[in-house]
Amino acid sequence: MAGCGVAKVAVLGSGISGAVCASILASKGISVTIFESGRGPGGRMSQRREKLEDGTELYFDHGAPYFTVSNADVANLIKSWENRGFISEWNERFRVFDFSTKKFADLEMDEARKKYVGVPAMNSICKALCQENGIEAKFGVTVGKMNWINERNSWSLIGMDEKELGQFDGIIGTAKNIFSPRFTSRPPPLDISQFEELSILSQEIPVRSCFALMLAFSEPLNSVPVRGFCFKNSEILSWAFCDSSKPNRITTPPNGQNWVLHSTHEYASMIVQRDGLKKPSNEILSKIAEELFQEFQKSGLNVPTPFFMKAHRWGSAFPAISIGGEEKCIWNKEIKLAICGDFCTSPNVEGAILSGIKAASKFQANLNFSSGL
Repeated sequence: MAGCGVAKVAVLGSGISGAVCASILASKGISVTIFESGRGPGGRMSQRREKLEDGTELYFDHGAPYFTVSNADVANLIKSWENRGFISEWNERFRVFDFSTKKFADLEMDEARKKYVGVPAMNSICKALCQENGIEAKFGVTVGKMNWINERNSWSLIGMDEKELGQFDGIIGTAKNIFSPRFTSRPPPLDISQFEELSILSQEIPVRSCFALMLAFSEPLNSVPVRGFCFKNSEILSWAFCDSSKPNRITTPPNGQNWVLHSTHEYASMIVQRDGLKKPSNEILSKIAEELFQEFQKSGLNVPTPFFMKAHRWGSAFPAISIGGEEKCIWNKEIKLAICGDFCTSPNVEGAILSGIKAASKFQANLNFSSGL
């Protein structure tokens, strides 16, 4: 044990997969510490806040716009979230817009599954989970190195300042940059070469990029008959969502509308190949925003000029493969390490949730902690 009494586990990352895993373990009496390099929880479930010069604040779900559920374990979990009030069903029917015919058509299977959103924002889910009893969340803290101490049968985590962050009985890693140098500008904290059993983590995980365009209009887009639709026959745009139509959203001005558009992976890949994977400058993002909005205007939907427009790049958020296999996560009992995330299952919110559930179950089934697990 890393210390006397209650077992201690560290979760690296506070996206939905890490937040779910932390919540489950804490509910079983385990002391959980979350380390998050960002300012707050959410990952791709984050909400973007933009403050204008006149003090106006705008909010956008610029990552995952909503999620659906088909897995029974995930369905049981989100039912409890719905009862607690931090998710709600988004009762909007989506359609498909054909750029060639300039017409909308029904979207197959749209009504087959309910659409869920966090309230009052997508990151409300992660926020609520990270605040539960038994969880200490440390934001703005980056783990620089993970050291397995064999004689103590525990992990020591070291910060970027070379100071120890603590010792833990087990670790859950939820991001690719924990073990892969491709996704970080510095050596990853986990040196997988020290653990033959983790060789699967050495394989390349191809990813797809995407640009999100945040738009704020002073009036509703009455010319657009739906509040969510995908694009057909557009090489630039893939989806459009009206954030303001989600439950419990705040829109400024009150009669305005906020929209989020997603680029195609092909368009984003072209930009990445041209400009590289480095963080795009504001100038580049402004040009991309113009290109995406111009494509929106070419739809013929009589889209007015927004009073706010900004693009954001999700550089490596969408994994193209799954490495978790039937287990839906990577687990090593000897060193009490679990790796989970959508890259272990499927590249969506439900996949990330399911991977977090499976990682937590591995700790519960295999570890004999004093908490009773």
